[in-house]
Amino acid sequence: QVQFVESGGGLVQPGGSLRLSCTVSGSIFSIYAMGWYRQAPGKQRELVATISGGTGSVSNYADSVKGRFTISRDNAKNTVYLQMNSLKPEDTAVYYCNAGRSSPLFASWGQGTQVTVSS
Repeated sequence: QVQFVESGGGLVQPGGSLRLSCTVSGSIFSIYAMGWYRQAPGKQRELVATISGGTGSVSNYADSVKGRFTISRDNAKNTVYLQMNSLKPEDTAVYYCNAGRSSPLFASWGQGTQVTVSS
């Protein structure tokens, strides 16, 4: 059973930065592509960034975050990160991680971490 534990969210002013972390249980973390998703109130969950398995040499981003967010991974720590810069109020959402290249691989989700961008 794979479990996801997200952390690092908080309240930040527009233009600010946050770094999210997602630690994944299980010894096969390194083989999975990983993705960060977010869900704003009243909206569907959307995929914002993905990173390939292994060395994580390939990453992809939603147009809405391209150039502002950076996804990375540390296989030794079973952790995937999301560095978020130049945050905007529309980035306000609960952020989650899951395995998979373009859609979630596992049906179970972590508790997520709340990001609120507001002055």
